[in-house]
Amino acid sequence: MSAVFNHAVRWEWLDVNPIRMVRQSAKLTRMPIVLSIEQIAALLRVLKEPTRTMVFLAVFTGLRVGELLGLKWKDVDFQKMEIHVIRSIVMQHAGDCKTEASRKPVPLDSRLAKVLWNWRLQSPYPTDEDWVFASPHSGGKLPYWPGSLYKAHLEPAAKEIGIVGHFGWHTFRHTYATLLKGNGEDVKVVQELMRHTNISVTLNIYAQAITQTKRDAQSRVVSLLLDKNEEKPSTEAYPEAYRTVTDLQNSGGDLQVFDKVGVPDGI
Repeated sequence: MSAVFNHAVRWEWLDVNPIRMVRQSAKLTRMPIVLSIEQIAALLRVLKEPTRTMVFLAVFTGLRVGELLGLKWKDVDFQKMEIHVIRSIVMQHAGDCKTEASRKPVPLDSRLAKVLWNWRLQSPYPTDEDWVFASPHSGGKLPYWPGSLYKAHLEPAAKEIGIVGHFGWHTFRHTYATLLKGNGEDVKVVQELMRHTNISVTLNIYAQAITQTKRDAQSRVVSLLLDKNEEKPSTEAYPEAYRTVTDLQNSGGDLQVFDKVGVPDGI
């Protein structure tokens, strides 16, 4: 917007840029939600095609909705197991992808490939030149409108399974990045999979650590001190006493030690 006003000043349509001194906050007005694996599974169970396959790809590849709708069957290499993101659809017009990084091939897990292949067998538009998500309303000449799919299928399904918050197509991209990070993947790998030009975008916007991950990370830092404390009580009966609750549960240890002091809600 500022560039538009600067252009007006250059052409002497305005004396000054009225928003030159406006300060913009980097604070998010709404925190995007991240779906759990259980919510994803529930959503896939209630969705019908083609929205089901779109969601399957979106949540496990991180593709933007415009990139999903911009796919043609010739862009999917079932031999090399990768997707070539060539174009993006905006307002039913095909254009270049967001950045050079966005055009990098996307790996295709064999199970995702099977889902995509099954949709190709069902689709009335399965040739190489056809859109992967071609709309029958246009005779296959155009892909679906993302807003129409959202209103007709995605939004009702989300309400049915109880998803609340700021939910939309971009939720799946946020979820993918967060699950990757929470799964312990290297941040550089996450950046490559998300096809971000700058790694700070990956860290600052998409990778919302899940609550248990945050709790366990904090516990490991606390353990740096407490595990070396010479005056700490004997932990022979409970060798995991100073590690995370999650680690203790996974080890099959006795949780009675926590019952004696009480465990805050949510742990």
